[in-house]
Formats: sequence, C-alpha cells, structure tokens
Amino acid sequence: MNDLIKKQLQDAQATMDKAIAHCETELTKIRAGKASVGMLDGIMVDYYGSATGLAQVASLTTPDARTILVQPWEKNMLVPIERAIMEANIGINPQNDGIVIRLVVPPLTEERRKDLVKKVKEEAERGRITVRNIRKDANEKIKKLKGEGVSDDEIKAGEGEVQKITDIYIVKVDKHAEAKEKDVMTV
Repeated sequence: MNDLIKKQLQDAQATMDKAIAHCETELTKIRAGKASVGMLDGIMVDYYGSATGLAQVASLTTPDARTILVQPWEKNMLVPIERAIMEANIGINPQNDGIVIRLVVPPLTEERRKDLVKKVKEEAERGRITVRNIRKDANEKIKKLKGEGVSDDEIKAGEGEVQKITDIYIVKVDKHAEAKEKDVMTV
C-alpha cells in the first residue's frame, strides 16, 4: 500500500482514538446513581479571580457509594466551591458544614434511569457521527492523492481500510454505551 495512504489511515485512526476518548469522558459524566468524583469533572471554581478546576482547589473523595466529600485546601474556598457546584447544575445540592462539602447522590427512580439511558444513547450517537465524519474526511484526503500519482486501485484499497477502521471504532462506541446503559439500569 502507498505510504501516503498509510499516513492518512494513521491520521484517521489517531483522530478516532481521540473521538472515543471524548465519548468515554462524556459518558462518565452521566451519573449512574453511584457517587463518583468524575461527576465533578469540568466544574470550574473562581479561585482568586481565575477559573480553576475543582480538583485543583480541593480534595475529592467518595467515602461510600452515595457520598462525595469535597475538602478545600483553603477554608475560605468553601463558599466559592459550593457556588460553583450549584451553578454546574449536576442535580445534587451541596451540604456545607464549615469544614467540608458533602454531596449526597440520591438513588435514581426508574423514570430518571430511563432518561439517563436516553442521554447515553444520544452521546453514543454523537460518538458514531464523529467517527463517520472522520471516515468521510479520510476518504476525501485519500481521493485527493490521485493527483499525486496514486493509482485508482490503491485509492479503493485505502477507502476499504478506512471503512474497516471505522467499523472497529463504531463497535467500540457501542460497547462503551452498552456498558454505561447497564451501569445506569443496575439498581
């Protein structure tokens, strides 16, 4: 196979790896009724005028399956952290006792679980769409190689390889989504 086509395949595969990683991250943010510090990823706290990740200003632990403890490194950060958690709208009310902030994760109702499964399916579909868009871009780049002396047969073979890679990554997205659905529906 032509080196230019191999380069395009490697680029497509690297981009698809990033898409899968992003999909996994988004699925992690969907809570499954169990406390996880991953639920707080992306929450930014006003730390002396600059937006800083919650994990950089506090210790995050899960002492049990239903509780997350947020212990600030500095006591005066309790109120900004509490405000940031409330503004993040993650569906959990912070309880500030003056030393730590407790987040008690409520058990999920059947209706809420079904809503979360819908979110999982939406996120998985976004992942599949991203992978397909990467396939489309890779195929277009491979077709443009015709002007650089690559034969039609090599282009067809390259497109076939892109499709094989795409199929593998679509299966990966489906497996992650299936595992998350199972996690959400487990009481």
